[in-house]
Amino acid sequence: MKGIVDAALRCAGTAKVVTIRIEVGRLAGVAVEALRFGFAVCTRDTTLDGASLDIVEIAARMRCRACGHEADVDTWCSGCACGSFDRDVVSGQELRIKDLEVLDVS
Repeated sequence: MKGIVDAALRCAGTAKVVTIRIEVGRLAGVAVEALRFGFAVCTRDTTLDGASLDIVEIAARMRCRACGHEADVDTWCSGCACGSFDRDVVSGQELRIKDLEVLDVS
């Protein structure tokens, strides 16, 4: 979370940030509640202090290398309907800032 907060601070400059929206993939290996706790700690005494954190969860999706079928999955261990476990991740590993909502204080 410190990296996300640091990046948001650089982007926002001196503007007051109201909301940070981040995207977190289901396969990113991130505990959402840990992100929320870390956000509160990392934003204290910064221009992000008091901002809300909006977490958008991205579904995990894989494509089978054997048959080409694409499907949403819940875990890394999900096999394809054809029986293959040889799959590529299409989405679900994201951890990124989607956008910042700021107040114009000029």
